[in-house]
Amino acid sequence: MSDENGTPDTPAGSAGGTAQGGGPRPEPLRFFGTTWVHHDHGYAARRAGVAVGSLAAAVVSCLVLRFAYEGIRIAGTGSFVTVLIIAMFAICSALAFRNTWEGFGKRHDPQRQASLRGLLAIGFVGSLLAYFFRSLTEAPGEKLHREEYDRAREEYARRSSRRTGNPSRKKRRR
Repeated sequence: MSDENGTPDTPAGSAGGTAQGGGPRPEPLRFFGTTWVHHDHGYAARRAGVAVGSLAAAVVSCLVLRFAYEGIRIAGTGSFVTVLIIAMFAICSALAFRNTWEGFGKRHDPQRQASLRGLLAIGFVGSLLAYFFRSLTEAPGEKLHREEYDRAREEYARRSSRRTGNPSRKKRRR
């Protein structure tokens, strides 16, 4: 694993993997590993745990935001500042939800993600809620990873079955 971003050192489609019969390996998902491929080894329990955990984290986060709101109200900064802060958290949470939800279906541009990092950090409640809602139907990101894995398996099958013999021994037509 790379220490920097938590990604595997080898790409998911590398041929040097330990997949049955060679070929591409499935990319592990956070909290699920490769159990999403065959839905085995506690996949359902992990999905339930992720759903409960992300919802609990969202509830605790909302309580923390409530305490922050109370602190701003006690400080007497005025209604304009209070409305700005509430609007900021609401808008950033909505954008974070949308960005996270879209990330489950397609790969994001790394530069765009880097530029949105601050906004997504402010809207962390939206990301937690997106994670919760997606985990009700599948492992978050499973659809994207399954499409990529199936495509890599099909390409591997095409490449490995293309040639069946030695081309120099092929009979020539006259």
